[in-house]
Amino acid sequence: MDAEGKRNPTWTRDELILTLDFYVQCQGNPPAKDSKPIKELSDLLNGLGNASNKISDKFRNINGVYMKIMNFRRFDPQYASKGAVGLSRGGKGDEEVWNEFINRPLVLKAVASSIRANLSQEPETQEQLSEELEIAEAEEGHILTRIHLFRERNRELVKKKKADTLKRTGSLSCEVCSFDFAKAYGVRGEGFAEVHHTKPLHTLQPGTKTKLEDLAVLCANCHRMVHAKKPWLEIIELKNMLEK
Repeated sequence: MDAEGKRNPTWTRDELILTLDFYVQCQGNPPAKDSKPIKELSDLLNGLGNASNKISDKFRNINGVYMKIMNFRRFDPQYASKGAVGLSRGGKGDEEVWNEFINRPLVLKAVASSIRANLSQEPETQEQLSEELEIAEAEEGHILTRIHLFRERNRELVKKKKADTLKRTGSLSCEVCSFDFAKAYGVRGEGFAEVHHTKPLHTLQPGTKTKLEDLAVLCANCHRMVHAKKPWLEIIELKNMLEK
């Protein structure tokens, strides 16, 4: 807390993913609190937060980061079986991130790597795009959610994808439900459709180009359903849901 008794912000999913990845890489045995790796993780998490989050000098400091690492130990069966419980105090997000990623260490590593890589992205990619619509933050965290939304709203890419789809198929029918705005609304609906970026979020590395085959044409309803809740749905999953 700071001098006025205010608490630092709740740990974000991005911060928890990076910390869990550190925990897994250490196999549940983190180095000493005053070690270089702990200091580097603290510095990384400080860089992740923006100025408005840092209400005190204790924001994600070494002590707080070390405690969060040890919070994860309470879910670790290799320690629970020995009667060790780790630090019991922690947030709800700790357990959610643990359950989602602990049995997918390679995905966890890839997601953490992608978060780190995208921290240096240009400001325009860091817009609060997910707040414009009813879009749930992806399980990979807020940073990669923003990167995903920015890519699928790239006007030039959207234009190219629509043109390519019209040339190949003659329409902009939704790839999930086949709804066609032009057929439903006539001239007013011509050229209208949304474009969804289908690549897994943990593959979104800076500098990689989005290919037309990475995009899917969807109607507004199906696009919202893809992003409505965690985890986001694959195109095939939404198709199967409609067919039931």
